Amino acid sequence: MALIVHKYGGTSVGSPERIKNVAKRVAKARAEGHDIVVVVSAMSGETNRLVALAHEMQEHPDPRELDVVLSTGEQVTIGLLAMALKDIGVDAKSYTGWQVALKTDTSHTKARIESIDDEKMRADLAEGKVVIVAGFQGISSEGNISTLGRGGSDTSAVALAAALKADECQIYTDVDGVYTTDPRVVPEARRMDTVTFEEMIELASLGSKVLQIRSVEFAGKYKVRLRVLSSLQDGGNGTLITFEEDDNMERAAVTGIAFDKNQARINVRGVPDKPGVAYQILGAVADANIEVDMIIQNVGSEGTTDFSFTVPRGDYRQTIEILSKLQDSIGAAAIDGDDTVCKVSAVGLGMRSHVGVAAKIFRTLAEEGINIQMISTSEIKVSVLIDEKYMELATRVLHKAFDLG
Repeated sequence: MALIVHKYGGTSVGSPERIKNVAKRVAKARAEGHDIVVVVSAMSGETNRLVALAHEMQEHPDPRELDVVLSTGEQVTIGLLAMALKDIGVDAKSYTGWQVALKTDTSHTKARIESIDDEKMRADLAEGKVVIVAGFQGISSEGNISTLGRGGSDTSAVALAAALKADECQIYTDVDGVYTTDPRVVPEARRMDTVTFEEMIELASLGSKVLQIRSVEFAGKYKVRLRVLSSLQDGGNGTLITFEEDDNMERAAVTGIAFDKNQARINVRGVPDKPGVAYQILGAVADANIEVDMIIQNVGSEGTTDFSFTVPRGDYRQTIEILSKLQDSIGAAAIDGDDTVCKVSAVGLGMRSHVGVAAKIFRTLAEEGINIQMISTSEIKVSVLIDEKYMELATRVLHKAFDLG
């Protein structure tokens, strides 16, 4: 008998019929002798509906009250799933995040998990119950309902699996595993039986939407065994995210191709080439809680430098405004940018033992006439910033160039 945490996203519980199908899947696992804890998201589209309602009340909704509103989506789902299980003869009990209690810090709408009280869950499991927990939410150190941010249900599931020392955390979604790239862009994309945590973290951070990056980081920190499976079809082993490197890993330079449209490039041109300029630029952006990704600095021959970096597309206008106000104080000749760019990345542990991966990427894109604007590398990834109109073409040709089909 194993202790397994199931997590079902919004699509998987998007209708009463799908909730009943989840109940049947959970009942089957319970009948096989496993202890089951289920974490669910709100029904598909519900969180967006609640956000829209909040904005009808306030242009900028109060964060504490917004969390109160948003947390209701998962509360509906846990109750419905508990009813569906009881209707087919499976004893179940639902809990909101604060009832568990999943304790967080005080950062409303983007809280971080601090601790989990597993006493109630263990008592219910000992009595043969299926435990159902609302994902995405908890209770802050001040006693307020808190939410973990978009994708937080994945993080809730992994955190519960870590607290309960579960044998496996199974993430059920609308795809049957992790693919070498998005099959909607490259029909030849292949589902991987296994992928390492290092690779999955890179893929998640670079645009792969299968798993939320915080959940992968959490799993890596607490050594939680993760598996991605489909809730919409029966059978299959999905993709196991593992700590062990495959024996064949050394033969594959690249494991997958990821892409991200949520990119904008900022250029700060002609600033004095002296210590502290980079801090003046990026410090102001960081103070506005804007995340910076790729960074390039090109030193000129006349004591000036051009400084370029990327930010999320939604922060593009704000970043331009912030830096325009600083233009005179930092001595910049111009501030401009482009919000029609995207990032395409190749990821693979095999890069550690293969030379020429970056060169192959650059040659492949050059042969298609795709210009590279920025480059970022790590030990196991190469990312390029290109015009977004070439995103799908770049993904297809790189997927083919590294024989990932």
